[in-house]
Amino acid sequence: MDNREEAAAFLRSRRDRITPEQAGLPVYGLRRVAGLRRGEVAMLAGVSVEYYTRLERGNLKGVSGSVLDAVALALRLDDTERMHLYDLARAAGGPAAHGRAARGDAASTVRPSVRRIIEGMPDLPAFVTNDRLDALAANPLGRALFAPMFANPARSPNTARFAFLAPASRRFYVDRERVTRDAVGVLRVAAGKNPHDPELIRLIGELSTRSEEFRSLWGARDVHVFRQGVKRFWHPVVGELELDHESMLLPGEDGLSVVVYSAAPGSAATDALTLLASWSAPAGREKRLDAPSG
Repeated sequence: MDNREEAAAFLRSRRDRITPEQAGLPVYGLRRVAGLRRGEVAMLAGVSVEYYTRLERGNLKGVSGSVLDAVALALRLDDTERMHLYDLARAAGGPAAHGRAARGDAASTVRPSVRRIIEGMPDLPAFVTNDRLDALAANPLGRALFAPMFANPARSPNTARFAFLAPASRRFYVDRERVTRDAVGVLRVAAGKNPHDPELIRLIGELSTRSEEFRSLWGARDVHVFRQGVKRFWHPVVGELELDHESMLLPGEDGLSVVVYSAAPGSAATDALTLLASWSAPAGREKRLDAPSG
C-alpha cells in the first residue's frame, strides 16, 4: 500500500465532507465544490496554502505534531481519525504520537496465559484477535457462537473475510451493513499503522478482488476502532441473539485484543447462550482452542 497516496486520499476525503457553513466560514457566490477548498483548510489550520497542499499530496514526512493537531481540528477529525492521521505521518517518517512506537506486522501468536484467560470464561464467548481481524484463539462458546465462520477448518478464521465473502454471513449478522462498514474501518486503521504488513496487503487484495461491496466501502476512507457496543446475530442453532461486546487491548501485545460477548441477566440471549454452551460442550472438550492467523 502506497503511504503517500493513502495520506493524500484520506485528507481529501475529510476535506470534501465539511461544508463552509460547518466550518463557520462565509459563503460568497457559487462554489464548484461542496466541501472546503485547500486554502480554507490552510487558513483554519494556520499554515500556508503551499504547506497544506504539500500535505494533501501525501508528503507527511517531518510534519510536526502541532501541525497535525491543527489540521485535525480544521478538518473536524474525531479521535480515531486523528490517530489515523498520526499513524500515516509516522509511517511516512513523521513524529510518534503520544509515545506510540512504530509498528511491525500484526501479531499472529497468543501467549498461553492469555489462552487460559479466555478458557476460564466458559459462560461467555471470548476471542483473541489482531489488527487484521484474524481470530487467533477462541474458547468453546466463542467457536459455537461463530460456528458459521469456523465451519471451514481449511481456512483460517478472519471476521472481515467471513463478513464479505461467506454467503452464511448475510443471515448470521442481523446488522450486516454496520458490521461490514466497521470491519473496513478497522482494516483501514491497520493499514495506516502497518502499510507494509504482507498478510494485511494480501487480505485487502483478496477482498478488493472478490467483493465489489468491499471495494466501495474501502474507497470511502472511513476508519473505525472496536471498543464496546451491541451486536445482533442469527445463529443456526439458537436463533436470534442480541449481545453486548467489549474489546480490550492486551498491554504489551502488538495489536492483540480480547473480545468478549455477554447478555443481560434474565434476557432471552442469556438463555440462548446457555443452550449454545450445552450444545457446544462435547465438541469443545475435543477441540483445541487455537486458530492460526489468516
